[in-house]
Amino acid sequence: MTTETFPEDDKAAQRGFLFALSAYLLWGVLPFYMKAVAHIPAIEVVAHRVVWSVPVAGALLVWLGRTADIGRALRSPRMLMMGALTAALISANWCVYVWAISADRTLETALGYYINPLFSILLAAVVLGEKLSRAQMAAIALAVAAVAILTWETGGLPWISIALSGTWAFYALFKKTLPIGPAQGFFLEVLLLALPALGYIVWAEASGNGHFGDQGMADVWLLMGAGLVTAVPLILYANGAKLLRLSTIGIMQYIAPTIIFMLAVFIFREPFSSEQATAFALIWAALAIYSWSMFAGRARS
Repeated sequence: MTTETFPEDDKAAQRGFLFALSAYLLWGVLPFYMKAVAHIPAIEVVAHRVVWSVPVAGALLVWLGRTADIGRALRSPRMLMMGALTAALISANWCVYVWAISADRTLETALGYYINPLFSILLAAVVLGEKLSRAQMAAIALAVAAVAILTWETGGLPWISIALSGTWAFYALFKKTLPIGPAQGFFLEVLLLALPALGYIVWAEASGNGHFGDQGMADVWLLMGAGLVTAVPLILYANGAKLLRLSTIGIMQYIAPTIIFMLAVFIFREPFSSEQATAFALIWAALAIYSWSMFAGRARS
């Protein structure tokens, strides 16, 4: 029996798989944390995620001895521009996600992250020139059908799902091509976002609308902890993304939404209509087709 599991078939790929798997498991249970801060405005939560991620990511760089990389990045206009782009994408993703959980629309976040792997496949074909198989094209078609059903049911596009899948897929693409290490890249992103985030926090506290210290120590600890729950899985993911192909990352991305889906339906008790059930069934069928095509390809190689 062969031990070949990954298309990359080397130790680096296996490390990448473990990094990515850990990240997706942590992201799967993240809604519990976001429910705990649901009484705080999403933009304030995101601002604290940014600010408190800086010391976490900075401590990691010191431990790795890679602080010099940040100095070089800050002197490179190209690196700063790419870092600003990935920072903008991830902050937009965070804002939509945090708001959706607080608004009891966790199911829509799960759908967004289910769509994301298929969006990544399409993106890899369009941008990186990866060839789509018939199975992959069929999977994408089923995902489009699922979005169409939800659009018909609600009378509008499922914007939360589309925004989450789009921002994350582009983030993954540009993160993979960012010419800097994954930990350094994340630190650069939160460093670029830190000044506006800190400015918002100071304004919120000065205007009496902030939750850092004014509403009890529970909120203080939750907001400070937001940096840890943000930085750890994202750094794990970034390391995994650097070691795996975009299509491999695409397949793994439905680990987190599966956990989120179960939480939304069975723990948070969000409404689950027949139209939503049909849409999710189409997405699951799409992922099954794509996964089968990938495993069948490995078996033949």
